[in-house]
Amino acid sequence: MSIQNQIKALLKERNAVMLAHNYQPPAIQDLADMCGDSLELSIKAAQTDADVIVFCGVHFMAETASILSPGKTVLLPRLDAGCLMADMIEPEALQVKKANLPPMPVITYVNSTAAVKALSTICCTSANVVDVVNSIDAPEVLMTPDRNLAMYAARYTDKQLHLWDGYCPSHEWLKAADVQAARAAHPDAQFIAHPECRPEIIDIADVVASTSGMLRHVAASNRKAFIIGTEVGLLHPLRKQNPDKVFYPASEKMTCKNMKKIGLEDVLKSLESMTPEVKVPEETRVPALNAVQAMVDLALQKK
Repeated sequence: MSIQNQIKALLKERNAVMLAHNYQPPAIQDLADMCGDSLELSIKAAQTDADVIVFCGVHFMAETASILSPGKTVLLPRLDAGCLMADMIEPEALQVKKANLPPMPVITYVNSTAAVKALSTICCTSANVVDVVNSIDAPEVLMTPDRNLAMYAARYTDKQLHLWDGYCPSHEWLKAADVQAARAAHPDAQFIAHPECRPEIIDIADVVASTSGMLRHVAASNRKAFIIGTEVGLLHPLRKQNPDKVFYPASEKMTCKNMKKIGLEDVLKSLESMTPEVKVPEETRVPALNAVQAMVDLALQKK
């Protein structure tokens, strides 16, 4: 029996659902029950009757699934699959920062630990960050941990945004010269940048969108060629969903090693042993859920 069929059999036996982030290796995405961005996947998984969630992503994503599905077992096949940006902020440091600023709301990107979410007013995603910032009834806001995402949001608000000095290395690596080289090589291609990119990249982008936004934009576009300014893993679902279009990475440097750690063997071992499990303690989960729920409620209000 192939490893894919062994995994499928165990998923059925465990009443488990397999989730894969858009940046995961192709073999993982192709086998998953659901693919998407981290919050989208956690919300969908919470709505299923599965007893087990196998999250093929990084640690904070499994935590978010645990926050939203406390009654389910959440497995992260590689416990060492972390997020360098999420590691750039610790709850103790956030408490110090809050103490040194006037009282103000804290907006935290979902790419953060549960402990940091628990100290936040509301969460945001790269897709809804502008809506979240402008929904806050306060003239000043602290945004964590992604400074690039905060600087992107600052373009669309009159509020004073205090930044945390964190960033996603995979997006930080992209420079204007890389984009210029890609455009020279592919002059007919439209350049789409992720909001986690540096301001100099946002300035020269044809379109700025989250991973889910990129997938929607490309599907609706009449264009046939695109330069993609995000982690290279997104090229797989873009090509799969749009076989008549061509996609080029803005730079091959935009690769997240943590997102590539999980292989099929890891998924199989995880289902066999039902480890490693990620479980957020209730004293952290409840306040973290409040911050996530505030964002979800805002999205429901706008519908």
